[in-house]
Amino acid sequence: MGSLKLILRCVLVPLVACGVRTSVRLGYLLAAALRRIQFERALVTGLGTLVLCTGIARANEADDLAMKRRQQGILTGMPFMANIAPRTFVDDSGRKLYFAKAPRRVLSLAPSLTEMLFAIGLDEQIVGVTNFCNYPPAAAGKPKVGYTQPNLESLLALSPDMVAAPGELLRADVLAKLEALKVPTFIFEAKSLEHVLAHIHTLGRIFERSSAADALTRHMRERIAEVSRRVQTVERKRVLYVLSSHPLITVGPNSYIHQMIELAGGINVAAGTSGAYPRLSMETVLEKDPEILVFPVGSTESVPEHEQQTWKRWTGLSAVQRHRLHVVSSDALNRPGPRVVDGLEQLAQVIHPEAFSSDYPPSSRP
Repeated sequence: MGSLKLILRCVLVPLVACGVRTSVRLGYLLAAALRRIQFERALVTGLGTLVLCTGIARANEADDLAMKRRQQGILTGMPFMANIAPRTFVDDSGRKLYFAKAPRRVLSLAPSLTEMLFAIGLDEQIVGVTNFCNYPPAAAGKPKVGYTQPNLESLLALSPDMVAAPGELLRADVLAKLEALKVPTFIFEAKSLEHVLAHIHTLGRIFERSSAADALTRHMRERIAEVSRRVQTVERKRVLYVLSSHPLITVGPNSYIHQMIELAGGINVAAGTSGAYPRLSMETVLEKDPEILVFPVGSTESVPEHEQQTWKRWTGLSAVQRHRLHVVSSDALNRPGPRVVDGLEQLAQVIHPEAFSSDYPPSSRP
């Protein structure tokens, strides 16, 4: 009786779990075995059945997992890599992108992002840039796809594994088209200097260039700290950063340039506004009375010389009375990329020239 119970527990119960047809067939086989062979062999047969059923179940689980990975690769536009766990990255719009491996072909839709990609050593991987990407010089030789409204046909012809795009300039309809075409698009939006550094780190991780990204940002932080050290004891000056005179547009508290004015020892006269690039009335400017006027000038964005000169008629402004109208590089300051520290150094030297001796390394000029 004890042997029968052992058979029921070790053999017949697993048979039921296998399904009706399989159980019947294996039951007949087991009955024949019990009649012809000893009890020990029958027990071995039952155990074999149990192992077989377990193996089938695990095989089905493996197939389900493989299918999920295939679906994930299709949805993200990335090739299926059965033995590589996808890496997840979240862009500044909150979208998740999955990369099984570092992209081999990247297209940039902003000059600042192009400069970041070159700065961490991705020269060969960059397959396309905007019409305004002019730094470093090698960027000029890359295929151009437009800017805020890129030519999608030209873009697709370059077969990018990833598109790096600026959140503030990429049109929603363009992003929707890229997503519909299964082109992985990563959004970057810099609202602070820390965001710029974080973007470099993110690109370093995506492209497996973390060492280069770490070295770059470490050097940038050292230069930022040196500027802060030099201006920490000086009297802060009221600054108006003029992006345009007609209409009068400046930088507000939601702009990374606002933060740079403060780091450079200045007080942004538009600090009380909302938004990144607010408009000001001339009445507000006269009331705030900036001590320094700053005009960005560069290869693609500039406040023209004749426009700068029109400010001299406002003789009631402290900046005009003291002849404190200055230009800085728009390519450095208006692009949230690696050269933004060059822009910070220029801005600090314009606001507080007394804090920078002649032996201080000169920053690039417009």
